[in-house]
Amino acid sequence: MTVATMKGSATERKGVVTFKGSGVTLLGPEVRVGDRAPDFHVLSQDLSPVTLASGKGKVRIVSVVTSLDTSVCDAQTRRFNEAASQLPGGVEVWTISADLPFAQKRWCGAAGIERVKVFSDHREASFGLAYGCLIKELRLLARSIFVIDQTDTVRHVEYVSEVASHPNYDRALAAARELVK
Repeated sequence: MTVATMKGSATERKGVVTFKGSGVTLLGPEVRVGDRAPDFHVLSQDLSPVTLASGKGKVRIVSVVTSLDTSVCDAQTRRFNEAASQLPGGVEVWTISADLPFAQKRWCGAAGIERVKVFSDHREASFGLAYGCLIKELRLLARSIFVIDQTDTVRHVEYVSEVASHPNYDRALAAARELVK
């Protein structure tokens, strides 16, 4: 599916984020705290399908990165991998990017990522379109964080205003911890 095809059926949001200082267009609706988490279809590193239901009954921190091969995305994924060892049971950390599953597997192996589940949105951009973080001009995902509770309700959202900047890790981790007290 091309971005042109996606555009015809997706909401366009301008002025939400910048990429290296220039404004970009996000495709898809803005997801807000209290919303029912939208379903999506992504791929695991072994090419098996993953959907929202794959984490049913668990709190999910969904860390969205542009590409694992960039410095901020690398640091973000490593930070959540470290934090995952200190999270209570029942919390999973998922990283989603538009990288190919093969590239994700190679990067995770080299980086020692073992506690974060890393998924690819390259095929359909299903996650990006459902969560309003697909960058129209680049067909990449805008940096964002979503915390989804055990009942698939969105409890924390951050669309990082500059794609090359870090998210607020502490706020996302605190939101997840609060849900399993």
